[in-house]
Amino acid sequence: MPADQDQQLDCALDLMRRLPPQQIEKNLSDLIDLVPSLCEDLLSSVDQPLKVTKDKSTGRDYLLCDYNRDGDSYRSPWSNTYDPPLPDGAVPSDKLRKLEVEANTAFDQYREMYFEAGVSSVYLWDLDHGFAGVVLIKKAGDGSKKIKGCWDSIHVIEVQEKSGGKNAHYKLTSTVMLWMQTNKEASGTMNLGGSLTRQIEQDNAVSDNQPHLVNIGKMIEDMENKIRSTLNEIYFGKTRDVVNDLRSVRNLGDARAQQDAQRAIAEALKGRK
Repeated sequence: MPADQDQQLDCALDLMRRLPPQQIEKNLSDLIDLVPSLCEDLLSSVDQPLKVTKDKSTGRDYLLCDYNRDGDSYRSPWSNTYDPPLPDGAVPSDKLRKLEVEANTAFDQYREMYFEAGVSSVYLWDLDHGFAGVVLIKKAGDGSKKIKGCWDSIHVIEVQEKSGGKNAHYKLTSTVMLWMQTNKEASGTMNLGGSLTRQIEQDNAVSDNQPHLVNIGKMIEDMENKIRSTLNEIYFGKTRDVVNDLRSVRNLGDARAQQDAQRAIAEALKGRK
């Protein structure tokens, strides 16, 4: 990639990180229209909000992404079939498919425990010396109490097996996109949102008591808790500090009276010295 085009890509990605997550698709389309030469790089580098569809054979919802797409068809994690039908579509090996089914069951329970609603999907694919996969979770607000919002988390995991399968190296890349909109008479309309990407690598033992699914589950749970805490500190904590500095919940007269009282006490203490 030429140096000027590389700089354009860096600027475009930097801009996308600062724009509202709920408008990623529109902003991405506008950027591609502005700089068509960056189309492929932008589409492969920018995570987009997850879309939900229904498996016609099982009636269960699942999430769409590039990792379960083959051409114009998407593979369901529940039935292992493509929609629209694709006879020669890529599917995991029988051994990996068994792990994929177990992972979908486990993370469906994880989603229910942490989010109480929403949709989750897990997709795995074979590698030469292991396997890789993606864990997707989406929770959208129902718009009740005049609050709208959405949580999208994308966890890409790569597993390299070592020592005859007794140990494995795990590389996890997690992206969380969060946005929230409130519309209340007291505060008006407020939009809050952002995204974070974090990566971690570690080696773990693999056994019957500690299979790949347990190791992956612990890594994703820890990563989501850390990202959730960071989002709370950065977006909600900083916003609260800014609002408190700009706007007081008390009327101006009470604030001035308190300041006058503080000054009077300070002067009285100085007089005693």
